Amino acid sequence: MSRYKNAARVLPPDLLAEVQRYAAGEQLYVPRPEGVRMGWGERNGAREALRRRNRAIKRLHREGATIDELMVRFHLGYDSVRKIVGGKNGSSGSGE
Repeated sequence: MSRYKNAARVLPPDLLAEVQRYAAGEQLYVPRPEGVRMGWGERNGAREALRRRNRAIKRLHREGATIDELMVRFHLGYDSVRKIVGGKNGSSGSGE
C-alpha cells in the first residue's frame, strides 16, 4: 500500500525541475529531518481514537455510570477506568 503525494502539488516548480533531473518517474522516500518524529498513534489515528474514548468515559461517569459499568462497556480494567475518570488516588472505593 503506497501513500504518496504528487511532487508537482507539493514542491515549488524550480525544486520540482531539479528533482526531475535526477529521478524523473521514480518513487522517492523523503526522510524526516533528524530528530523530528511523529508521536505514537498520530499517523494511524489511534491517539485521537483514545482521546474520544476517554472523553466518552469521563462524560458517562459524570452522568452516573459506575466504574464497573464502564469496565464492561469499554473492555478495560478497573485501574484503567479509574485513571481515566480522575480517581488516581484510590479514594473512590472498590465498587465505583
